Amino acid sequence: MKKIQLYIAALAAAAVAACSGSGKWTVSGQIDGAEGQTMVLEASTNGRWYPLDSVTLPSNGKFSISHQAIGYPDIYRLRLDGKSLYFPIDSIESVNVVSKADAFDVDYTITGSPAAEMLMDVDRRVMKAAAERGVAKLPTDTALKRELGQLMLSDPAGIVSYYILNKKVDGVALYNPGDKFDNRVIGAVANAFSTMRPNDPRTQLLKSLFLSNRPRMATTSADTISAVEVPLLEISLYDNTGKQQSLRQAAADNKVVILDFTVYGAEASPVYNAELNKAYQRYHNSGLEIYQIGFDDNEYQWRQAAKNLPWITVYNSATDGLDNLLRYNVGSLPAAFIIANGEIAERITDLSTLPARVGRYF
Repeated sequence: MKKIQLYIAALAAAAVAACSGSGKWTVSGQIDGAEGQTMVLEASTNGRWYPLDSVTLPSNGKFSISHQAIGYPDIYRLRLDGKSLYFPIDSIESVNVVSKADAFDVDYTITGSPAAEMLMDVDRRVMKAAAERGVAKLPTDTALKRELGQLMLSDPAGIVSYYILNKKVDGVALYNPGDKFDNRVIGAVANAFSTMRPNDPRTQLLKSLFLSNRPRMATTSADTISAVEVPLLEISLYDNTGKQQSLRQAAADNKVVILDFTVYGAEASPVYNAELNKAYQRYHNSGLEIYQIGFDDNEYQWRQAAKNLPWITVYNSATDGLDNLLRYNVGSLPAAFIIANGEIAERITDLSTLPARVGRYF
């Protein structure tokens, strides 16, 4: 899975740093047409930006700035002549920035890490939407929100997801915690951070932001965000043969249903599905069905994988959006629930316990 790959890469980088004693990350690159101008590297605390370092750009525009790693992912920016260009740092990687002085914040390339390229993609999508429909309409731009939601889904506990939720254009925020839908997205990211990055200082900020804007009657705790029992909300999507499959109908036709949210293209998917298959083979003849929703970017690859599976496999496309994840409070994938007697019985957090937990209902 992407998050696992990033985690392994971070461990490898940390091992190298430990041997070298550097423990630093580097941003370098080339800014054309900025000879003699001062470019400032900045970091932020609670939205307040402050300088870390600066460099006077030479005639060839090439630069390199290194800084001590702080132990958790963060967003930094380069500022030149009143224009700002943002980039993420996860650990001690090297990020490369190429731009030009007269279009510093609109015509640039950032490379060096998946997160850096993802953040660049985010800003390009936002700039395009702002140019086409206006800055004021960004908070209600459903097409843009759907695209950004898919990006956050690929790494909900990543620093770029945090960046998206806090993104502003000319003072206009993309996500408003006071809006019911937006706050559910914030809650999903907060849940992922709480699970994957419990010690990240942003985790508590996200949780507080979500809980302070959540309806009182729906809040179960002032200190934690936990999976709560939810009613069986309908999901109706198409399988790989083009047939529409209803979750409620599957629950009505079977004694027990495993509702599973997954990404078939993830590295760990074959192992994950093998564990699901153990429960399926053991209890299917007794009334077990699996309703598995794929959130893959590539529908063709999803179809190739889905056609080999014996249970119900449906596809949640980009046009379907994130509603199914938000309604079931899913902040990271994979995620599984047990449905018994037509109701959500429990959420599975440890897949190795799935066969035993399913067995309770037979």
